[in-house]
Amino acid sequence: MNILVLGGGGREHALAWAIKQNPKCDRLIVAPGNAGIAELAECADLNILDGAAVVAFAEENAVDFVVIGPEAPLAAGVADALTGAGILCFGPSAAAAQLEASKRFTKEVCDACAAPTAAWARFDAAAPAKDYIRQQGAPIVVKADGLAAGKGVIVAETVSQAQDAVDEMFAGAFGDAGAEVVIEEFMAGEEASFFVLCDGENVLPIGTAQDHKRVGEGDTGPNTGGMGAYSPAPVLTDAIAEQVLAEIIRPTVAEMARRGTPFKGVLYAGLMIQDGRARLVEYNVRFGDPECQVLMMRLGAQVLDLLLACAEGRLDTAQANWADDHALTVVMAARGYPGAYEKGSVIEGLENLPEDSFRMTFHAGTTERDGKITATGGRVLNVTARGATLAEAQSRAYEMVDRIDWPEGFCRRDIGWRAL
Repeated sequence: MNILVLGGGGREHALAWAIKQNPKCDRLIVAPGNAGIAELAECADLNILDGAAVVAFAEENAVDFVVIGPEAPLAAGVADALTGAGILCFGPSAAAAQLEASKRFTKEVCDACAAPTAAWARFDAAAPAKDYIRQQGAPIVVKADGLAAGKGVIVAETVSQAQDAVDEMFAGAFGDAGAEVVIEEFMAGEEASFFVLCDGENVLPIGTAQDHKRVGEGDTGPNTGGMGAYSPAPVLTDAIAEQVLAEIIRPTVAEMARRGTPFKGVLYAGLMIQDGRARLVEYNVRFGDPECQVLMMRLGAQVLDLLLACAEGRLDTAQANWADDHALTVVMAARGYPGAYEKGSVIEGLENLPEDSFRMTFHAGTTERDGKITATGGRVLNVTARGATLAEAQSRAYEMVDRIDWPEGFCRRDIGWRAL
């Protein structure tokens, strides 16, 4: 098969790495890719938000299957364009992608199918939003309704912080994503992520993970796109997973089908777990980043078979076969992230790191210049390892981190701390 993966981050490097191991994959193209992806696949300069351009490229290159990595092309309808052209693809329609692209939409779906989630209200003007915050008190959560690259959520500890967040969002801090805001009840507990594949009707669980959103150790400081992750998530027990499937995910999938917008792709449920029960924090309609990296390490080559079964509507015949182990990834970011950071610094020592089914460095924001790997993003590398225990996976990952020579980069040294 000729396979095209859309995206250029750590998630797409991990997807490409897993897909490439499957003997069904004859040719692998990633658009736009990055310096790490270029070592295992062809990279293409393509506007992945332009459905017509993606279709034309797929037809010119006899692509059999397209895997859409990030949320932006899904929200832009790239899956619709591919499906309309008769090209098999993995990823939901734009209508179904609203589960991530609009927090208001997700809340309405949850209300319609009685899925447990936080109490909420939506606003398109600052004054009533601030009145609501005053009535509810703090802590409280303020969210930009649209896509904000994982950064449009403010957990406010005081009323004034929440009101400031409202002003910032309506002032354009998150662009069009903040044209509406959703204000939610603060949910206490421990957060975890549950990933399932959906083919519009059938649901197949493919793993659990825990992300570290805060930039500082001990989960302190501002939110980021994610500073590390591990899989499986011990807090998401089998009993809780069954509750999530029965009360949240399957009702959501049934409600989406009832609306005439069946969900096909990966559904990533962010959950808050307290006293042995889970409530939905939010849905994402693509693999998490960096959660994808640990899931791909544990799933390996079978990923392509699972994605194909999903896209072809035969998940009822598929099964995920897990290695009974643990994976952990450490994000190396440019100093200053998630605030202002410099681009263009050189990263040394990557060529000496092991690359096998137990240890991989997935590139997120890199390019090659004059034979040197340079940093081009905020989150730059995902140093990932597997082990028989989480402690072993953690130890292996940090051994690799310590061999990377990049003075302009930093990482958290406590990834996995909750479980350990």
